Amino acid sequence: MTTHILNHAAKAHARGQEHGHEHEHGHDGHAHGSAKVLGLWVYLMSDCILFGSLFASYVVLSGAYAGGPTQKDLFELPFVLAETFVLLFSSITYGYAMLAVHRRDKAGVLRWLGLTFVLGAVFVGMELHEFHHLIAAGHGPSRSAFLSGFFALVGTHGLHVAAGLVWMAVLLHQVATRGLTPTSVTRLSCLSLFWHFLDLVWICVFTIVYLFGAF
Repeated sequence: MTTHILNHAAKAHARGQEHGHEHEHGHDGHAHGSAKVLGLWVYLMSDCILFGSLFASYVVLSGAYAGGPTQKDLFELPFVLAETFVLLFSSITYGYAMLAVHRRDKAGVLRWLGLTFVLGAVFVGMELHEFHHLIAAGHGPSRSAFLSGFFALVGTHGLHVAAGLVWMAVLLHQVATRGLTPTSVTRLSCLSLFWHFLDLVWICVFTIVYLFGAF
């Protein structure tokens, strides 16, 4: 009888330890996810400094044409406006993807995230088309200080969007194969912050570079 009681107590103690370990792992996972989000915020702050420096450089150099074309001669505002709407719509579709994440709707996440990827790829394609058109016409970054500042600012933003697309492609694969795990949800949340940040930066680019330059 005593042996039976001791065995029962030992099993109960073991179950309690297992439950405790699971609880600790849950807290560890939550803390790890919070650390990732905090780390992304730190990165975004450093990116703000980078883009702030590029904006300042562009503003200083924006009048240095070296006898070459000005903003009014080069920029096609309707084309850039369409490019802007493409990127802004991609921010909306990513928002729908995050709503699907909260509903634990895997199919919805894949659908909206895939649409966001397509819109982001269209944006990068339009930007590359603009760069190719300018360089083919002899208006590359070496033509004037103004164009050097323009290509540096707009090109850096384009590289960030391209990096976001690579990140997004990886997450599409992970969600498709592993589902909405805590790790993938954290990564989707981090990419959401990054993607919306790029939209805000582009609004500033459109306003300062294209809109002010066209008038």
